[in-house]
Amino acid sequence: MAVIKHIKSHNANYSDTMEYLLFQHDEKTGKMLQNELGQKILRDEFYLDGLNCNPDTFDIECRMTNEAFKKNRRRNELKSHHYIISFDPADVSECGLTGKRAQELCLEFAKKNFPGYQAVVVTHTDGGNHSGNIHTHIVINSVRKNAVARQNYMDKPNEEKAGYKHRSTNRFLEHLKKEVMAMCEREGLHQVDLLSPAPEKVTEAEFRAITRGQKKLEQINQEIVQKGLKPTATTFQTKKDFLRKAIDECSGSARNFKEFQSLLLENYNISVILQRGRYRYLHPDRDLRITEKALGTDYGMEHLEKRFLQNDNGIQPEHRTTTHHSVHGDYHKDPTAIFYYRTHLRLVVDLQTNVKAMQSEAYARKVKITNLQQMANTLIYIQEHGYDTRENLSRIISEASAKLNEAQESLDELSAELKTLNSQIHYTGQYFSSKGTYTEFIRSRSKKKFRSEHASELQAYEQARDWLKSFYTDGKMLSMKSLKSRKQNLQDKISSQKQALQELRSRCTELETVSYNVDAILDRTAMETEKVPIQSAAHHNSQKERKEESL
Repeated sequence: MAVIKHIKSHNANYSDTMEYLLFQHDEKTGKMLQNELGQKILRDEFYLDGLNCNPDTFDIECRMTNEAFKKNRRRNELKSHHYIISFDPADVSECGLTGKRAQELCLEFAKKNFPGYQAVVVTHTDGGNHSGNIHTHIVINSVRKNAVARQNYMDKPNEEKAGYKHRSTNRFLEHLKKEVMAMCEREGLHQVDLLSPAPEKVTEAEFRAITRGQKKLEQINQEIVQKGLKPTATTFQTKKDFLRKAIDECSGSARNFKEFQSLLLENYNISVILQRGRYRYLHPDRDLRITEKALGTDYGMEHLEKRFLQNDNGIQPEHRTTTHHSVHGDYHKDPTAIFYYRTHLRLVVDLQTNVKAMQSEAYARKVKITNLQQMANTLIYIQEHGYDTRENLSRIISEASAKLNEAQESLDELSAELKTLNSQIHYTGQYFSSKGTYTEFIRSRSKKKFRSEHASELQAYEQARDWLKSFYTDGKMLSMKSLKSRKQNLQDKISSQKQALQELRSRCTELETVSYNVDAILDRTAMETEKVPIQSAAHHNSQKERKEESL
């Protein structure tokens, strides 16, 4: 299926865009690749054409047009618009699409839909991660060079006149989507309806997050397999996908919005509210809510209320194929699952201090059931990790807290080191960039006049020189290349340390929840005097709660 994407750019340097389109870049860092001689590497296969300009001088001609119409002088103005048409990978094998043919189609598309603008049309055949999908970049200067006849999709005054800025409105984007669909239908290429909202919306950012997460998960799974264990997850899941799976499951039995709210909160710790005619979901690990618009139409109020009505009338909804996977492993079927997934333990609620439970017997009964579930989860957790006594658990918590403090201190040290290194790089660059001016100053006959004309450059040199002298006491400066290499290594260490710190924070939070739940389900006094094992005491309390519930 062919899709079209629009990107706005405030960058006044049009050469940067051309370098990205013509030369190879690292997909992770976005940096330009170079060969052994430090030269830029051209892309393996690409097709290049210009519209109302020579593509080799696109950057110069755009600046001339901007100057002629006195536009794009402010930093906050949009300098260019970047449209990307991506074709279905199957178009290559099943429809015979080639890079050359895609270039011809998109050049025709650009002439029809961007008349009067200076544009470059570049087709790549490798796709993201060398996936093989052919895609074409159409980059236009934001200022129209030549006047054209007014088109029906133009909704701004004077939009057709030379010197006026391009406006990528919703109406224009809808027009472009229709044009892409018509082009694919005419050429017999794969295509879907781009105008209808997607039942399950996956943005490019989420797609890239899935790609990165999947790669990382596969690396972790490989380490697990090497240890002789079996991974319980083979597919990475984003927070949005977590929400979709939870919504699918809970909406399958809910008969109204209140039941839906309750099921999401109890089973997945997800909060949902109805605000301004939309459902807004709060993931357990987020502070901001995600709207139904970001998830897809199948997760919105209109679709779900129909499903609630079907459930209330006993009508089974049509089965919808989904690519969701289990949020976490089932430790009843696979005991090793507990080692690979972050638990979703929740705090046991104290019914004697809970005002709402005192006011509502039904709510109190519901909390009792939830408490039993959390007691069972806590019991499984401490059994699997071998925490036999309260003292043992307290020791583990103390050790985890100590490790967390050590990790935070280590991160603070690395951050301070990076701050110093950034100062080194800053003053080293400032020193060498102004050194030439200072050399001219030394050689000049009228130093007073030269200093008055180049005060800022000389001041920058002297400031950098004095700082470097105080820093390098032995007088031996490091090269800029060496400093940047050190910075890259330091940034990698900081990134790794942040990840380790996040894992330790999660573990401490998890252990604190377990500790609270243990205190809630055990007789603390008996624990301290009789040294009752956690498991047997917890099991006794769980049975007691079940008897009370049955009564």
